[in-house]
Amino acid sequence: MLRRPQPSDCEADLLREQESFLASGAPSAASVLRRPDKRRGQGGEAEGDGSQENGGTQKDVVTIEDLPDELPSLTPAPPKKSRFKASRVTFEEDDAEDRLDAHDTHISAVLSRIVERDTSSVPISLPAFTGMAFPKVMHRSETSSQAPPSSVRGKKSIFARQIAAQKLNEAKTPQDDSSGSSQTSGLKEQNLPAETGMDIALSDASVASQPRLVSGQGLGVLDGSTETLRIHMENQAKLRVMSQSEILEEQKKLLSQLDPRLVEFVRSHKAQSVQSEETNKKEDALEKAGGPPSSGPVFYCERSMEEEEPQPPSAIITEVELPVKPQKEWVHMDKLEPEKLEWMKDLPPPRKKGTEKAMQARFDFAGTLMPPTEDLPTHLGLHHHGEEPERAGYSLQELFLLSRSQLIQQRSLALNTLANILSKARAGEYASALRGTVTSTLLDAGVLFLLRFALDDGVEGVMSAAVHALKALLVSSEDEECMDSTFSWYLGLASFPLLPSSQDDEEEDYEGVDGCMKQTAKEKEEQKSDFDVTQQDVVKGLLKMKLLPRLRYILEVMRPSPRVAQDVLQILTRVARHSLSSATEVLNCPRLMETVTSEFLPTSWSASSSPNPQSIYGVPVPSAMKLLRVLATSGRHNCARLLNSLGVKERLSRLLGAEPSELLLEPSEALRVTTEAYRFWAVAAGYGQACQLYIDLYSALLKSLQSGHRLAPPSHALQPLQLQRLSALLSLLTQVTHAAGCHQELQAGVLSAQGEECPPPPPVSWGHVSGLQASLLGHLKGLVKSLDSPVQADSSLTLIPAYLVYLQAYYQQLSRQTFFKPVETLQELELLTSDVLLPLLCHSVVQGLMNNLRSSSLVCNVQSHHPGPETTSNLPGLACAGWKERSGLVVPSSPFALVIGLGSLLETITGIHRGLSSKFSSFLLSEPVIGYLQACSKSTPTLSVSRAWLLRHEHLLLYLLLRMAHRLVPVDVEVAKQASLYHQVALVLLPWLLPGSEYLAHELLSTVIFNKDFISEGHSGGPEAVELGELKLHDDVRLHPSPSLQTVGALLREACVQLPSIRGCFLTHLAYLEPSVIASRKALLGRNPWISSHLLPEVTGPTLPSDWPFLPLIKLYEQTGVSGGGGLAVEELPAGALQAAVHCLQWLLLLEVWREESLKVVPPVAKLARLSCVFLCSSDLFLERPVQKLTWGLFRLLTRASRLDSLDLDVPPPGLASFQDLYSALLAQYESVSFGDQLFGCWVLLPLQRRYSASLRLAVFGEHVGMLRSLGVTLEQLSIPIEQFTSPPEDSLPLLRLYFRSLVTGSLKLSWCPVLYVVALSHVNSFIFSQDAAAQEVEAARHSILRKIYYLTDEVLPC
Repeated sequence: MLRRPQPSDCEADLLREQESFLASGAPSAASVLRRPDKRRGQGGEAEGDGSQENGGTQKDVVTIEDLPDELPSLTPAPPKKSRFKASRVTFEEDDAEDRLDAHDTHISAVLSRIVERDTSSVPISLPAFTGMAFPKVMHRSETSSQAPPSSVRGKKSIFARQIAAQKLNEAKTPQDDSSGSSQTSGLKEQNLPAETGMDIALSDASVASQPRLVSGQGLGVLDGSTETLRIHMENQAKLRVMSQSEILEEQKKLLSQLDPRLVEFVRSHKAQSVQSEETNKKEDALEKAGGPPSSGPVFYCERSMEEEEPQPPSAIITEVELPVKPQKEWVHMDKLEPEKLEWMKDLPPPRKKGTEKAMQARFDFAGTLMPPTEDLPTHLGLHHHGEEPERAGYSLQELFLLSRSQLIQQRSLALNTLANILSKARAGEYASALRGTVTSTLLDAGVLFLLRFALDDGVEGVMSAAVHALKALLVSSEDEECMDSTFSWYLGLASFPLLPSSQDDEEEDYEGVDGCMKQTAKEKEEQKSDFDVTQQDVVKGLLKMKLLPRLRYILEVMRPSPRVAQDVLQILTRVARHSLSSATEVLNCPRLMETVTSEFLPTSWSASSSPNPQSIYGVPVPSAMKLLRVLATSGRHNCARLLNSLGVKERLSRLLGAEPSELLLEPSEALRVTTEAYRFWAVAAGYGQACQLYIDLYSALLKSLQSGHRLAPPSHALQPLQLQRLSALLSLLTQVTHAAGCHQELQAGVLSAQGEECPPPPPVSWGHVSGLQASLLGHLKGLVKSLDSPVQADSSLTLIPAYLVYLQAYYQQLSRQTFFKPVETLQELELLTSDVLLPLLCHSVVQGLMNNLRSSSLVCNVQSHHPGPETTSNLPGLACAGWKERSGLVVPSSPFALVIGLGSLLETITGIHRGLSSKFSSFLLSEPVIGYLQACSKSTPTLSVSRAWLLRHEHLLLYLLLRMAHRLVPVDVEVAKQASLYHQVALVLLPWLLPGSEYLAHELLSTVIFNKDFISEGHSGGPEAVELGELKLHDDVRLHPSPSLQTVGALLREACVQLPSIRGCFLTHLAYLEPSVIASRKALLGRNPWISSHLLPEVTGPTLPSDWPFLPLIKLYEQTGVSGGGGLAVEELPAGALQAAVHCLQWLLLLEVWREESLKVVPPVAKLARLSCVFLCSSDLFLERPVQKLTWGLFRLLTRASRLDSLDLDVPPPGLASFQDLYSALLAQYESVSFGDQLFGCWVLLPLQRRYSASLRLAVFGEHVGMLRSLGVTLEQLSIPIEQFTSPPEDSLPLLRLYFRSLVTGSLKLSWCPVLYVVALSHVNSFIFSQDAAAQEVEAARHSILRKIYYLTDEVLPC
């Protein structure tokens, strides 16, 4: 046999192989012919001769059988013959290959002339429908499916023979069908089961025609299909003679012998074949139902199996019922295909599913949630070919897909829809209808990256939609409106940064690492990916993704429509509210703020001819001025940059130097932009800046004050804007007054400064502002009188708080001036009280407003929350959606603005004129105020970033009420009767105070918390009442060697005497708050030139922890606490530690007895853990007699029956991983230094009660069994019933074994440890003599213990 040439063969090898081939005489695979020359009409011989004459060269031409010489025609018409072909000039020596090479110089010449073959006259046969995803693969072994060689002309390939066989089978189909039907009719007469475990269905004709599983491949015969058919017919014959029971019996026997996996395979194979046969039957039914061609094709619709309610089968649809009628001109539409025309049918009705089953949320283009059962018309454009086509609307996944479409309209539509969905979600409209939050779902899905990519789109429509969606995600218009309404309140300039809650998880990664090796926060932030950053903080992630340069490009280069420009400014405002660093980034972005100020805050502009201009470029925009105001709030340095570097001073002069009607703007826009200008100026004056403008624009300000009271009618749309503008102007005058009040002090400081840093004095002095007080006071009197008019009452109540805040600033700064005249001021204050304040308080409108004090409170109404807006941890908001429709601090019906302004003024004037305090006692004792304070004393508000800015105002009101009570309790008997209530409110308010209110906490601790006048029980028989209430029926002191509750009275009397010392102790331990106290004091006292920022500290938690009464003990433990090995970190206590511990225990005892409600925020397990510091911080502190008495009293109080049930040691104490760790330290300390102390012993026994974890008892009897020798607490000394230790019986086998071992070995004796001896003996007896059924392991342990006891029968157990 000849071998094939190899790549490694040389030319000699190939020649040798050629000789061998020629010598063998074998036929060649290809024949060599001479191709005839069509031009000359000669055969191959003539051409060969000519070729030889032309050079003697011969060419080999390879021909393929049945290959036409010419290419087929490209048109349906027959090919045309050229009449000029015969006359064309040719040369014999021209070679066809040479001509081709001359013309075909590149492959592109061929590819450019490719024309598709005409197939208009070629018949098309569709493949048969099958149930398989892909056509069945043809195998060579399936010879039965190939046509025999005799029926095929010539030599054909296997594929060609397969196609020929398929055509033959199609020609024989009618005969096969008739034979199959006859066979089927015979089979149906059999009495066989219709469906069995093997899914045998013999009623089908295809079952008898051929086998389903066996193909005959592998048989030793030539025709395997014939053999398998013969075997199949034999099986059918056997089944016919068998009964149904015999068939079932054989089937069961077969199933028991076969592999279950093989059975499953057979069933799946049969299911596929049945499905394909059903498809063929349906096609036949379609053809038969269609009748003649004139009747047209029909559809056959199946009932959906997902319908919960049964639906009648769909009627057959004829061609007449089609929505689109097929035309004769349409190619290949003579036969309709139901599968392809399925989408043209009418949509099925929406499925009526149960309400308990969740369904995918779908939205319309306006962002409205579509009900799943609502049937909407299709012309709305909400139906599509996605999932659930019968339901209208788009899901979030589909909107994400559309937003990345290649079509601009689809991208814009998807982004606009997402914007509407985000707006409604942030407003809380989906809270009651959807499970989960839409905002968090979209953020997790990556909507932030989607919007950021869309911002870079070159199409302005897509970019505009992305800006709108980003604004909907970040900005809440209601939040901004609500915050603006509190700007003129007392201390309303300050605001909290909108930062997410800080996460300290990463600090754990650096435990034990040297400080120099730790990464800074900036380095860690840079190493994070964009996704990780956005998961923690959305705004920070956007800044990392270069949002600011893109927004600058949009504003500067693209110059979008007014709506997009407004959205961009609002987005920048939200970014500036995030934090000081974010505001600084906005200022530092190249050309961003320059573009904003030059384009949206110009110094000159022309009047617009259209009410709706096409562009807002070149005219003042209120949103731009608000952006500057928020940036200025972040810090005095940023404010100075705005004023000096960006030319905001000139713009303020341009906007505020004229009346709003003279600004060539729309009236509403003029009022808004001037309002924002006044607010920005007020913020700048809050730092002592831009005060020179006050001198320059003094006449314009006076004119604005005079014209401000000529308001539009209440029904006019401009009146709210006029009220806001006048309130902003009063806020400006208030801040200028504060700055002027510091001028004299700063002037003296500059002169006396010896190299110390001192702020420069503001250019405005007290003389510049003192003349405003008289006119503003006259305005206030007029507003009070206008309360009688129902038409003007609402507008007057809106303005009165701003006037009260101004008067507070005026008198606060007046008392600090060197030329202060006390006598004249006292007379002036008396007139103010009698003419303005008392009539205001007694007015019926104000009284009605005061009745809403409790209902408007955020502290008192913690549980009555409306469905709030969606907020996420990485994108905090203010949760003000819908604030106008419900009660709250800021609504017009709320009295908080008025009461806070009035309280601040009363705090100032009563500090100057103390005799005026008694005139306002009726206000403090009024029913609304008392009811409000009582509700506050029992509430536990939750703290969050969204609630912080409102809670801050309410905390300020409570502080002002307590300050008023502090002045009235010593001088007014009626007020003194409510001293306990005021003290309780002060105690619950102290741990509520937020960052920025440290000065309020300091004042409460200094004046109210430790004031004996507010602890009325201390001087009205309180200690004696405690003693009488806790008297025992027996007087046998020998049975109670430990201090009983009868001694608590004496301890309380001593604590009341030591209240000043206790106050000094706590103030000393809170000295770490001194910098924060000083900073907050500057803002509260109006020392504007010293204020560094109106942005309050981040809300990481309250100013003081909830367990602040335990602070001295915790500090002492941190200084001298237990080290890792259980020993003490220091040898002896620091100086004053004993006295600090005594004062702390005295204060805790006083609170536990008389102010129990104030400590309810501290869990009982936390109290136990904090008091354990008495034993852990020193080796002998607990042995000191004062500490012993106080700790005994606290132990008795904590173990009372009413308190003991609430003590849960399974809950980890705050600040600790588990109570088990603390208890292990206590046991180690007891073994080391207790010396059998009874107090320490009771403390150790407390966690050994039966209801607590067995691990605590295992620690005693397993690891610290030596302490049992010194734990001599008797049953009488222990204030806990012994049943708490013995009931129910112990079920821990390891612990029972330890009990038994300690009893047998003598490590536990009655004389050494009476309590645990009784406990161990009780549990062992209960276990041994239990008659309850138990597990085998328990029974084995019981028998083992009994067997050991049997061997100890002659011994005496140690006692």
